[in-house]
Order: sequence, then C-alpha cells, then structure tokens
Amino acid sequence: MLSVGDPPAVWHENSGGRAPVLLICDHASNRLPVGLNELGIEKSILEQHVGWDIGAADLTRGLARRLDAPAVLSGYSWLVIDCNRPLENSASIPSISGGYAIPGNQNVDAKAVEARAEACFWPYHRAIEQAIEDYLARGVVPAVISIHSFTPHFDGVGRRWQVGVLWDRDSRLPHPVMAKLSEDAGIVVGDNEPYSANNPPAYSIPVHALARGLPHILLEVRQDLIDSARGVIEWTERLACALEPPLGDPQLYRVSRAAL
Repeated sequence: MLSVGDPPAVWHENSGGRAPVLLICDHASNRLPVGLNELGIEKSILEQHVGWDIGAADLTRGLARRLDAPAVLSGYSWLVIDCNRPLENSASIPSISGGYAIPGNQNVDAKAVEARAEACFWPYHRAIEQAIEDYLARGVVPAVISIHSFTPHFDGVGRRWQVGVLWDRDSRLPHPVMAKLSEDAGIVVGDNEPYSANNPPAYSIPVHALARGLPHILLEVRQDLIDSARGVIEWTERLACALEPPLGDPQLYRVSRAAL
C-alpha cells in the first residue's frame, strides 16, 4: 500500500541506547500514505487529536535520550490503522474520530484492512518484538514504557489530571512512578485515568509486555502540557525523574509470573 515517496512505517530513536528499557509510541504520527488520498479529510484536521497523540512522539524521543534507551515509534496516523487496537476491534480503522467522520474509512473491506495492517500495523509490532527479543537474547528482561497523550477536555468537561498512569495486574513500575510524581503538589496524577488500562481494549502493552510478564507502564500526558518544545523538555525531565528510581532497581528486571 505504501509508495516510494511514503515515509517508513516505523521510526527508531537512540537504537544504541544502553538502558534495559524499551520505549514505544503507538500514536506518534499523523501521516497518511499518499495512496489513501488523505482519507477525504482536511489536512488541518489531522493536526488535531483526530489523527494522533499530540506531543507524544517528541516526549518519547526526549525520554529515549534522557534515559539512554531505544524507542520504537509508529510511522502513520491511527486513521490508517490503530497500532494500539486489536485488528478485530471496531476502532482498529475508525470511521469517526474526534467527532469527525472519516470518508476514506467508511466500509473498508477485508482486503483493504489486510493491506493497511501489512503496511503499517505489523511492521511496527515486529520492530517492538524484535527489540524485546534482542534484549532477551542477551539475558536481559527489559522494562517497556508506552507513551501517549490525552486531550485537556472531553465532551465539554475539563480533565484535571496532568498525567495518567495506566496499568493492570503488574504494579512494579506504576506504583513507584505514581508515588514519585505525587510528591509534586502541583501535579494531579491519574491512576488508570483518564482511561483504564483495558478499556478501550489495547494491544501493545497486553501483547508485548503483560503477556510476557515484563515490567511495564503506560503514561498519558495531557496535550496542552507537551504541545510546545518547552513543555516537552519540562515533562521529559519530570517523567525521567519519576522513572529513574524504579528503573534503577536491578530487581525490577525479572519476569513476573503473577502478572501473566
């Protein structure tokens, strides 16, 4: 489905990072393949949360450098296919996003779904899988950190959290990170807010980390805090400072059978 002029489906940052940590960003890009004719929507709409997690890619890259860890980032908008939804889920190729109907995603047939998955979904997840396998081959159990962002308002209601921590069953990273972030009285931390770790159904963390018993965390940062270079720098430092203590514990890097 991708043409010669299209960018790759996967981006890598700091591939030589030495930390036993892998950063992933499912919604890093708002790009669309040329062949999809912009899915029938205005380019300006793609700049909104309709097509990506604003600020998440820059935050992921900043953390990759700050933590000296490799990062894998998706190369295309979730409007092409959502890299954090099971392929059988109705939201995998959204017909509506952010209140906008997506003309190019109406009545997408099975052949087109397969083409999008082969072009954009599977290359990203194979890259994550390969990165994890490379760690395991060296006898290292890596920690997986997934970076997302969320809108300041939803359905007209303001979201008070600056950062949310999503987790399910494995608290090795989430609990100490939430505790560290909460030391700052100016930060309101969401425990499985503004989303639950398993609603809506996710793909990346359940498949790559939870199913393997790897230590992991999904971090959601409010978009108005990271939509500028200054904001990204500030939140890169805040998150790194919260992550470093648990990531510095050698006991973290073990498979947790209790989380399986």
